[in-house]
Amino acid sequence: MGSLGGDITANHVNPAGIGLFKTNEFVLTPGFGLNRNKFKYRGTDTVSNKDNFNYGASGIILSSATRKDRKWTSSAFALSVNQVANYNNHTQFKGFNNFSSFSEQYLEELVKDRADTNAALSNYIFGSSLAFRTFLIDTTSGPGGAVTGYQSLVPISSGVNQSYDAITRGGYHEIALGLAGNLEDKMYVGGSFTIPVISYQRDLVYSETDAINNPGNQFKSFEYKETFSSRAIGIGAKLGIIYKPQEFWRIGFAFHSPQLIGYTDKISSSITSNTETYAGIKTASSNELNSGRAGERKYDLVTPWRAILSASYVFREISDTRRQRAFVSADIEYVNYRGARFSPADKNDQALKDYYNIVNNAIKDVYKGNINIRVGGELKLHTIMFRLGGAYYGSPYNDANLHANRILATGGVGYRDHGIFIDLSYAHTFTKDVQFAYRLNDKPNTFAEQGGSRGNVVLSFGFKF
Repeated sequence: MGSLGGDITANHVNPAGIGLFKTNEFVLTPGFGLNRNKFKYRGTDTVSNKDNFNYGASGIILSSATRKDRKWTSSAFALSVNQVANYNNHTQFKGFNNFSSFSEQYLEELVKDRADTNAALSNYIFGSSLAFRTFLIDTTSGPGGAVTGYQSLVPISSGVNQSYDAITRGGYHEIALGLAGNLEDKMYVGGSFTIPVISYQRDLVYSETDAINNPGNQFKSFEYKETFSSRAIGIGAKLGIIYKPQEFWRIGFAFHSPQLIGYTDKISSSITSNTETYAGIKTASSNELNSGRAGERKYDLVTPWRAILSASYVFREISDTRRQRAFVSADIEYVNYRGARFSPADKNDQALKDYYNIVNNAIKDVYKGNINIRVGGELKLHTIMFRLGGAYYGSPYNDANLHANRILATGGVGYRDHGIFIDLSYAHTFTKDVQFAYRLNDKPNTFAEQGGSRGNVVLSFGFKF
């Protein structure tokens, strides 16, 4: 949609494309997604599925024509909403690990902070304190019984069976108010004011179990449960231009500004450990340590900017769109992923500022800018249209060992006559990504390799008025 225009989706890609409208239009785009996930974690394969409803760009476009003796021949306004991301999914993997343990992140935190036992009991109520209270993490003693440090009771050398199971829900929705103008059917300029609205929830169950079930081991198993939610709203802008250098050709450029989004997160967690003869079965939860309330944090995110360069070739490019026969189109998009920046909602809290500076430096180390490519075409046979396309989305990670990309194959059929249109499309996404159950600082991190695919069926229908 970077250079083609004439569709409500342009309001979220290149708003200049709204300028091609010379009639009013109303559009609804319901859809249905089919997730087919495959994970490989330390030699073990796992499959999980999750289907859900979604939607594409929907809304209304209002156009107005000016006098023919004016250079600006028409203008259009669009109000639309689009689901940028769908978070409804099921992530599940498991495997044998004799290299590291989830519990080591708590050990690292207590050692790094040089926490005494009082701090270990009460200062880390969503993680380390729960591990300490359930004896998953315990003290080490020196001469006279003095506490000299901390240890994990998980027998890493003999190995544990690890399991990660997360169900996520929600979506990233974008409301866009766009305005575009048409200069003598030669150049189109436009912009949109965007309002991202985000909801996300994850219910996670993670566990480790003694792999050899040796009666002499103090550790039997532990289970970590977490309920996490995030709500956000923000502002942003998109600007674009489409130019016809000569008949048949359209060239487009769009710039998406960083969006400023304010987040509110809530988290509750618990740990149940079974250390057999050492301490038996113990359970501790963050609600017990936080007066029955979920933990809450507020912060701001400035998202990465992106730029899109596009070109289209329209066969029989004439003002009467009913006589156009076909087109081919391509977008090249650059996304500056390493440009994301977090900051505290409370700008006077220096400790939080220092923390988010560390986070931002980690983002610059972990992520990079990348290139995405989209190509497609349409063949029009009077009132029936057929479409094919494809896309490649590159890896956002700096580390070459983290293999990640998305490849899309798309197809569709449409009907358009007497101001009414119906389009049915299918997009099949081949996914390659990585998932970390936990991250450590003192040794290389282990991760699950994600494969599988996602199918998305979308029905778009609307009418001109």
